Amino acid sequence: MRILGIETSCDETAAAVVEDAIAILSSVVASQIAHAKYGGVVPELASREHLRAIVPVVRLALEQSKTDLDDLSAIAVTEGPGLVGSLLVGITYAKALCFARNLPLIAVNHIEGHIHAVVLEAGASLEYPALALVVSGGHTHLFEVREGFIYRLLGKTRDDAAGEAYDKVAKLLGFGYPGGPLIDRLAPHGDPHAVKFTLARMKGNTLDFSFSGLKTAVLRWVEAHDLTAEIETRRRSQGVSAQDFLALTPQPTLDLLASFQHTVIEELLRRAAVSIEEIGARSLIISGGVASNAGLRAAARGAGLPCPVYFPTPALSTDNAAMIAAAAFPKLRAGQFSDFSLRAQANLPLA
Repeated sequence: MRILGIETSCDETAAAVVEDAIAILSSVVASQIAHAKYGGVVPELASREHLRAIVPVVRLALEQSKTDLDDLSAIAVTEGPGLVGSLLVGITYAKALCFARNLPLIAVNHIEGHIHAVVLEAGASLEYPALALVVSGGHTHLFEVREGFIYRLLGKTRDDAAGEAYDKVAKLLGFGYPGGPLIDRLAPHGDPHAVKFTLARMKGNTLDFSFSGLKTAVLRWVEAHDLTAEIETRRRSQGVSAQDFLALTPQPTLDLLASFQHTVIEELLRRAAVSIEEIGARSLIISGGVASNAGLRAAARGAGLPCPVYFPTPALSTDNAAMIAAAAFPKLRAGQFSDFSLRAQANLPLA
């Protein structure tokens, strides 16, 4: 069985063909670089770029996998959460293909896709119940995952997602967008204990996250140390390499970045450890764009957690369509199809 996956939830236009839930025959991702000069994703611009890219991206995914539309068992598409305009492009195109070739349409939750990015690669080595930490620019969630892919939400961010906090701190310091990967590269050059940040204390559900206060604490540190000239120099140097940015960043700022990253990782893993004990998890899944973070990967594997930790490969950490196709296979087997009334849902919950 082969499924064509289509993903357009934010600013990547992606298509992939996956066979039997285990083999990625193709995976094509067209990233939109036009948002960098705006310091973040512009929804209207993103949807227009999807319109330009969706047809050639899907064609290329089919060509690379040596697959015709008649070879497909179904077409899977992200229905949410995400930007409504972006989601509509993928959903509308998927509907058109299904209508033209009389193929089943399968709607997939984007967050569930991130979980299946790990399932796709780990396969039978994953034991359940598992704990899934989905952490990206738009999401920071903890889920209990039981056999049959039954989900229970344990905790989520109440304000900024972790990846969003990375990007906002990078923008504040003049590094541009996206800032998460650059902070990750610069953090090892600083002292992670130089700046003492207060960990978030949550009322109510203690497994919820909050990164807004940490972002504000970075702003207050910047204001107290008058980094105006330093920040302006970096803003005029957009497009340079991480090594060049390292030369433009004094040691105190490198210490700030290291301390910021250390605190984010501590917040994530502290709640993950509590959740593992609470549900008796036998596996920990960490997925989403921030799962590419080298500091998080090293810390999770060295934290002495009581169960194995699984990360997706970097190519499957960020938004892609292979994870959407993989998440559709259980729905295909169960006959869980959508009709042409399927609509985009910006705030679609997983559980």
